[in-house]
Amino acid sequence: MSNSPVGNRRSYRFAFRSSFYITIVATAIISSYSYLVFDEMPAVGILAAVSAIFLSSFLIIQFRVQRFIYRRIKKIYEDVSLLEESTFDDKKIATDMKSLTRQVEQFARKKKIEIETLQVREAYRKEFLGNISHELKTPLFTVQGYIDTLIDGAHKDKVIRKKYLDRAQKGVERLTYIVNDMDMITKLEVGDLSLDKERFDIVALISQVFEQFEMKSARKKISLVFDLDYKEPIYVYADKERIQQVIANLVVNSIKYGKENGTTEIAVEDLINNKVIIRVTDNGEGIKSEFIPRLFERFFRVDRTGSRKEGGSGLGLAIVKHIVEAHDERIYVDSELGIGSEFSFTLEKASSRVEDIDVEVEKD
Repeated sequence: MSNSPVGNRRSYRFAFRSSFYITIVATAIISSYSYLVFDEMPAVGILAAVSAIFLSSFLIIQFRVQRFIYRRIKKIYEDVSLLEESTFDDKKIATDMKSLTRQVEQFARKKKIEIETLQVREAYRKEFLGNISHELKTPLFTVQGYIDTLIDGAHKDKVIRKKYLDRAQKGVERLTYIVNDMDMITKLEVGDLSLDKERFDIVALISQVFEQFEMKSARKKISLVFDLDYKEPIYVYADKERIQQVIANLVVNSIKYGKENGTTEIAVEDLINNKVIIRVTDNGEGIKSEFIPRLFERFFRVDRTGSRKEGGSGLGLAIVKHIVEAHDERIYVDSELGIGSEFSFTLEKASSRVEDIDVEVEKD
């Protein structure tokens, strides 16, 4: 920060005006005195006195104003610098009140935005801690309850012992699922999870996911289908394992919130700039518009009771978003309450020939 005062134009104007007024008053006094004492008004003497008064007044006022304002404003800059405010860094100290006011207003606006951001983050942190506490507490208490019951003597009954151990195991599996998802999303957020990109057929991968959740969808009588019969493979270039996780999470969500005898349909469409878009559409419950901006938050659930009965860590959509964005791609949501939802994301399209993809890798 420079210590040289700038913005002197305003202080010069102040000094000039003040000197002008002083000169007028002093001239009137001197003229009156000369007329009364000497009974005459020597023009040359009065002109010289007026000039001297004006010049000396101007210099004294300018010097004093600059010193007075500069010292106090410099103290303001130093106080502001304690806040590590970059707005005033590497800027000359302005003794001009208009410039100073503008800088302070900019500083105040920036600080207001920072405070509001911190308040939002604090609210999110509290909600996040509450959510994770609840998510971990439920399976922990479940496991603890079954184990305490077994210790108290229920282990002697083979039927009860087997049933309670099975339930305790499910609670431990849920805890493991939550911890693994938390570990993954943390790595995704800090960029520690590397992507192993390869060329693969996205249609075949979707078919594998359909087979994986065939029994789960059958229990709710939900059909897992393509929008049309894909006779030819569609190749993309991405991390196959992570994209499988993305599709699996979206399909599971569509089953979880889908209506009985409903349908989950997946479409793969070409886009411009060598991209494809994968659309996962269902005719389930749909999502209220006010919930859509928060869908990808950790542990956020549209239905906080029903969704827990279905299991899951509450991190599925957050992981989906991070995986898609780790590929430098975008994910979209379109939903209408009572009609259904569509989640779609883009991927880089790969050449249909292995030779072409090998050439691209060599260029990289």
